[in-house]
Amino acid sequence: MSYLNNQFDIIVVGAGHAGCEAAIACAKLGAKVLLCTLNVDNIALQPCNPAVGGPAKSTLVREVDALGGVMGEVTDATYLQLKILNSSKGPAVRALRAQSDKAEYTRYMRNLIENNENIYLKQCCITELKAENDVITGAVDEFGNEYSARAIVLTTGTSLEGRIFVGLRSYSAGRLGEQAAIGLSDSLHKLGIQTKKLKTGTPARVDKRTIDYSKMTVQPGDEELSFFSFKPDRPIRKTYPCYLTRTTEETHEIIRANLDKSPMYQGLIHGVGPRYCPSIEDKIVRFASNPSHHIFIEPEGLGTYETYIQGFSTSLPADVQVKMIRSLPGLEKAHIIKPAYAVEYDYVPAVQTTHSLMSKKVKGLFFGGQINGTSGYEEAAAQGLIAGINAFNYINNSEMLELSRSSSYTGTLIDDLVTKDIQDPYRMLTSRSEYRLLLRQDNADERLMPIGHKIGLIDDEQYERFLNKQRLIKEEKERLENVKISPDENTNAILAKYEEHIDRGIRASELLKRPNITYKTIQELDNNTKELNIPKDVYEQIEVIIKYDGYIKRQEEQVENAGKLEKFKIPEDIDYSKIEHISSETKEKLAKIQPKTLAQAARIGGVKPADISILMVMLDRNSVSRK
Repeated sequence: MSYLNNQFDIIVVGAGHAGCEAAIACAKLGAKVLLCTLNVDNIALQPCNPAVGGPAKSTLVREVDALGGVMGEVTDATYLQLKILNSSKGPAVRALRAQSDKAEYTRYMRNLIENNENIYLKQCCITELKAENDVITGAVDEFGNEYSARAIVLTTGTSLEGRIFVGLRSYSAGRLGEQAAIGLSDSLHKLGIQTKKLKTGTPARVDKRTIDYSKMTVQPGDEELSFFSFKPDRPIRKTYPCYLTRTTEETHEIIRANLDKSPMYQGLIHGVGPRYCPSIEDKIVRFASNPSHHIFIEPEGLGTYETYIQGFSTSLPADVQVKMIRSLPGLEKAHIIKPAYAVEYDYVPAVQTTHSLMSKKVKGLFFGGQINGTSGYEEAAAQGLIAGINAFNYINNSEMLELSRSSSYTGTLIDDLVTKDIQDPYRMLTSRSEYRLLLRQDNADERLMPIGHKIGLIDDEQYERFLNKQRLIKEEKERLENVKISPDENTNAILAKYEEHIDRGIRASELLKRPNITYKTIQELDNNTKELNIPKDVYEQIEVIIKYDGYIKRQEEQVENAGKLEKFKIPEDIDYSKIEHISSETKEKLAKIQPKTLAQAARIGGVKPADISILMVMLDRNSVSRK
């Protein structure tokens, strides 16, 4: 293949979190990749909060890392703060969150890309896709340059026909200071692919020298650090605090008095915004009885004075934003460096793709990230990685990687996108998974690293470390089942610190099941356990396995039962219009989604259990009508 003649194996359009994962994965697997971006200085940019992780999202990052992606590595190398959220709650909702140095994050990711000889980085705007007989053949940029490829991954973020709003003023842009991608939507339409509109937004950035932190509550990170990547030798960096302030009645009055200047309330924005990350004006209107809302003040990096005002997203006019921000305690003299804004953009409803994230209409065309209707860097990275792996599999005629809901949050995310007709930007939540106790951040490597190794993205050295860790977990769990804790005076003196007491000898594993007892407590009680010096990531997983043994087994049974419906495969050429005894609405939804199994069909909104029963009988009898 000649790369001097603009011929590549795979083209990735967009170099955000999805595009970077897709390009790096394809390149590591051996493909020659053209990575196109509107601005090479904004690779893996964090255009909203420079943070990674949080509830459910941390599990996605760990899953990306276990499959061989890079987001965890980059986050661990560039953090300003690391913190475990929900540490007092159950393991299914515990989550690691990092505040990142925004500029360092971009530099680190760009370095990974530029040091990969299989990636050809180019600043350009792809305006047209080329296809023959519904099979991708290449792309064209705004200068008329043509590039040929056997697969294309679109990861355009918010740039696709993007339009920024600040008050009642608007202009074409994907992000503040960056052009929109114009023309590509029309090209998608010509290929028979539908687009719709969504909206998102970001808060203002203020100069930290104009903030009075003494009026705020300090939010420190953890002293004992946890990391995202399963790789060893993570850097230990100096950490920095965030701060907490709150809205006031004055804030609310300013917002209510200026709602007529909001493009959202004036109907200028037609796209639906993120349900779980609303603008501050939306919060004030929807939760009118709430006298105050939390606002977090977070640094954007060590090399800048820019500070992020989390929870204060708005599209109100710039002069109103000044009044709003200066009504917050500690921000009375704040200077705004960048105004808040909303952005409306085109996305491709993912019901038009398969679980591989390839278009059902055009072979070789894959989608990942916000173009699929999601919000969040972590969701984007997970999709980008899967889309990239499958683009490589496609050009090599290999089996597609399609993760199940029971295997991962990544599988749950993609299944929701391709099965349900998403109407607002999709955000991964722990509540979206029926198997969340099995799909924890601590065991992502156990669930997915064998797949990453089989694909070729996890090398033999890392995989051997993983196997050693699994052996250590198994051996230490079995050892604790044989360690006896005696009810002597010293033992109960230690246990009293945790409001516990024993009257008889008890196995360490049984004692560990008590809510107030941790592995560290066992180390205090048993010198042998202490001297073994078991790594933190190992004993934390052992703790979860032992404490939640009954619940875990119950969910494993649920997975087994759900698997029965997964075994009922639905033929690709089934003619739903000829099926009797199910409603026309159900027929339309089934024809649109084209589920592969009864289990997927059962998850489609509006499809009733009775409809599934009818399909099951027909499939069992092999009496379905074919097209």
